[in-house]
Amino acid sequence: MPYLALDTTGDPSPEDRRACTEALTDRYVEEMATSPGHVAVAIREHPPSAMSLGRAEDGPIAVLDADIRRGRSFERRRSFGLAAIDWLHDEWGLPRPNLKVVFTQHDGEELMGAERVGGEWSPDEA
Repeated sequence: MPYLALDTTGDPSPEDRRACTEALTDRYVEEMATSPGHVAVAIREHPPSAMSLGRAEDGPIAVLDADIRRGRSFERRRSFGLAAIDWLHDEWGLPRPNLKVVFTQHDGEELMGAERVGGEWSPDEA
């Protein structure tokens, strides 16, 4: 039950935000071999003075914080991270140096909804 939180100094329209939440969900499902029913995505916008990224160029920045269930390989995480970066660069025009992805891995039982508590992950669960 991943929670993907994108913080940005960009100013996306409602349509841009919806496209982003859908794209991040789709890419997570594809790269992490899971189903979309439990993927949560949030987009939070901040004034430029509220965020910084040491190596950023001029322009908006974005940091994607991905809280995910433990068990995904480095290759899966890297593939998803690059897919998210590519999408934000291609669709929102954010400079690639201004994009960062951070993963926090949790045991399955630490991620839960009203009807479900996560378990251990295996690629056979997709």
